[in-house]
Parts: sequence; C-alpha cells; structure tokens
Amino acid sequence: MLHPNGVVVHPDAVIGPNCILFQQVTLGTNRGDKGAPQLGGHVDVGPGAKILGPVTIGDHAVIGANAVVLHDVPAGATAVGVPARILPGRAQG
Repeated sequence: MLHPNGVVVHPDAVIGPNCILFQQVTLGTNRGDKGAPQLGGHVDVGPGAKILGPVTIGDHAVIGANAVVLHDVPAGATAVGVPARILPGRAQG
C-alpha cells in the first residue's frame, strides 16, 4: 500500500501480488450481497475508490480516483465514475 491512511480492507477480500492501494480506499461488502472483492495482480486502485461486494478485478486493471465499483472489471480495463463504468479501448483480450 502506497499511502495506507484510512484504507479499509474486509477480512474476506483477496488482494493479488503487486497491487497499489492509495489513501482512503475501501474493499468491502455491499448491502445484501455476500462476499468481498477479489483483486488480481498488478491492480492500481486510485485514492478514495470503493470496491464493494463480490466483484472480481482482473489483472492489470486500473480503478480511478473516487470510483465506486459494484461490478466485475476485466483484466487490463480502466474503471472510473460513480457508479464505475469501463472506459473503452483499454481491456486486454
């Protein structure tokens, strides 16, 4: 973790190798959904981002600052916004 202040990680969350979690990141559960996030390897999670529920973030994905991720993000993709959406053109096949 690059800036660990205020980072919240649910005990069931899985964080792959070489991930970067910036400050104020939350990896947690979502109302009514069972399960916690699973991050692949080399995932960058921007400051203030929230990844909630039983979602999978693929290898080499990027989560933008303050994004709220409620659905899976494919490998190599960039997700931004509230709720997060996948930016076109970056996902690896």
